[in-house]
Amino acid sequence: MKLQERIEILVEAGEILNGNASEYQEAWQTALQTASNRNKWFTDGFLELATSRIAKEFLEKDKLENWARHYYLDEPVQIKTVGIVMAGNIPLVGFHDFLCVFISGHRAVCKLSSKDDVLLKAMIQLLSDKHPELKKLVEFSERLNGCDAYIATGSDNSARYFEYYFGKYPSVIRRNRTSVAVLTGKENEEELNLLADDIFMYFGLGCRNVTQILVPVHYDFIPLLNSLRRYSWCFDHPKYRNNYDYQLAIYIMNNRSYMTNDCVVLIEDSGPFSAIGTLHYAFYKDIETARESLNHLDTIQAVVGYKGIPFGTSQQPGLMDYADGIDTMQFLLTL
Repeated sequence: MKLQERIEILVEAGEILNGNASEYQEAWQTALQTASNRNKWFTDGFLELATSRIAKEFLEKDKLENWARHYYLDEPVQIKTVGIVMAGNIPLVGFHDFLCVFISGHRAVCKLSSKDDVLLKAMIQLLSDKHPELKKLVEFSERLNGCDAYIATGSDNSARYFEYYFGKYPSVIRRNRTSVAVLTGKENEEELNLLADDIFMYFGLGCRNVTQILVPVHYDFIPLLNSLRRYSWCFDHPKYRNNYDYQLAIYIMNNRSYMTNDCVVLIEDSGPFSAIGTLHYAFYKDIETARESLNHLDTIQAVVGYKGIPFGTSQQPGLMDYADGIDTMQFLLTL
């Protein structure tokens, strides 16, 4: 299959994800409902958000062509089989890895997370009905035996297993990551509202969600707490509410100081990883020193705010925004 044919199929995939492909609409809506039923974190709103952003940022024809042109993809490609272990924390979180393998001309064998094992499989099935040659390039399997290379995403614990099993092959292995925001204290209401998106989108389950904020000494938290109330509806979600209640109880029992607006708990903590329903904060005296310190942490996926990406964009990665800063396409081209 030639590069331009692959691009055309991906553009068609974007139409499916956007709900614009009338011939697939009923089947795709069924897949969305099934995904939501299997994973209660996948609400209708967040499913729609995830699929529409993938369609917009990853699957528009001009963006795909510019991306492919950047790497001077050659034809024909010496096809290799690439095993992909996908996470399941947010809807279609492993889509970019699949996209890289497919656009590069290699064959993808995907091991889906049990938390997100519906949407990608449904999309490929719908496309395969029209493009049967796709079945030779994309496969789903519980076991990834006999692959030439591997891309695996998981926790720090699972990464040790990935290294054990896949380490002797060309591989990209990803671990736990999270994102941090650096605030000057002069942010306006609009910026704080956008920061709320970075924190709460997908209930904060993504590695690009902000889980810690760095703020100046004597920072006024009231405007931020007011902006975070935009997501007070999360409190009506049973799984989120249970996490909030549990964390708040732990802080109370341990006699720790905290702030809350009844939808998120703010706790002072130097660690960037915070539990669902909570947000860590840490004070700095010098913003340049605080910002520079983040450059040396291999646990940070993205920095929002001061000298980082704009507020509200942490969950809007583009085709060139590779997880962990590892250029997946360049890796695939060396196989």
